[in-house]
Amino acid sequence: MTDQAAGTAGMTLTERPEPSAAINDVIVEVHASGFVPDEGAWPSTWVDRAGRDRTPSILGHELAGVVTALGYGTTGLSVGQRVLGVSDWHRDGSLAEYVAIEARNLAPLPGDVDFTVGASLPISGLTAWQGLFPHGGLQSGQTVLAHGAAGAVGTMVTQLAREAGAYVIGTGRAADRQKALEFGAHEFVDLDSDTLEDVGGVDLVFDVIGGAIQQRSAALIRAGGTLVTVTGPTPVRPADGRTVDFVVEADPAGLSEIVRRVRDGRLRTNIGDIAPLDGAIAALTPTQRRTGKIIIRMRS
Repeated sequence: MTDQAAGTAGMTLTERPEPSAAINDVIVEVHASGFVPDEGAWPSTWVDRAGRDRTPSILGHELAGVVTALGYGTTGLSVGQRVLGVSDWHRDGSLAEYVAIEARNLAPLPGDVDFTVGASLPISGLTAWQGLFPHGGLQSGQTVLAHGAAGAVGTMVTQLAREAGAYVIGTGRAADRQKALEFGAHEFVDLDSDTLEDVGGVDLVFDVIGGAIQQRSAALIRAGGTLVTVTGPTPVRPADGRTVDFVVEADPAGLSEIVRRVRDGRLRTNIGDIAPLDGAIAALTPTQRRTGKIIIRMRS
C-alpha cells in the first residue's frame, strides 16, 4: 500500500524482494493470511516506530505457513515446521508469499489443522483470549456482554466465555442474531431495535464498537466488573468497576491454547470469504457487510 487516503482500494499486487531473516527472525512461506478490515487506518501501516514513512507497506498480520529459514540466534523453531502467529505491526505483513517474523511471535500449527483455519485464529482468537482472561479476569458464573457477537472477534469471545462457564449476551444487528446464537450466545440484543439496558447487570463487557454503545454499556457493569475495549483509550468508567483498553499481543502460549480447543472441537472458526492472492484486492474491498474473517490463500 502507498496511498493512505485510498485505503485497501489503493492496494496493488506487485513483485517485492524475498525478505531476509534478521537476528531472532524466521522466514515463513505463507500458506494463508488473515486480514483485519481497519488495518489501513493503523498508523503502524504507514510509519515505523520513529515516525518515518515506511511505504510501500504490505498488509496482513495473521499468518499460517511453513518455516523456510532461521535468522542468527533463532531458537525454538526449525526449518520445515508448520506455524501460525501474529506479525509485528510496524513490519511488512503476511499478504505475501514470504514474511520475515520474530520467532517469539509464532506457535506450532499441528498437521491436522488446515492453514486456512490457522490463519483465522491469531488476532481474533488472541484478542478474545486476552480480553476475557488476563485483562478481564473472567470467572465461571459471571455474565458477559459481547458486542459484535457475530463478528470474527465476537464469535471467539462468545465461545471462550461460554466454555469458561459464563452466561453470554451477544449484540449486533438483527441479521446477526442467528449466527450469534449458533456460536453459543445465550441471548441476543438487536442494537437497532432492542433496549440494551434491559439486559440488566453484567460482570464483563467486551467492547469492539466504542462511542455511545460503549458509554451505555459501562452503566450496566456490576460492582467489581470490567469494561474491556479494543477501540482505544476511553474516558468511560463503570461506576464501581474498571476499564481496560488493550492492543492484542503475540502470545504463543495463548495461541497454543486456542489451537488445542480448535483441534478437540471446543472452538469453531468464523471464516467469511477465502480468496487467492491474485483476488485479494477484490476480497479486501467488499461491497457488502461481512461478519466472518477474510482469508487470503497463498498456496493450495
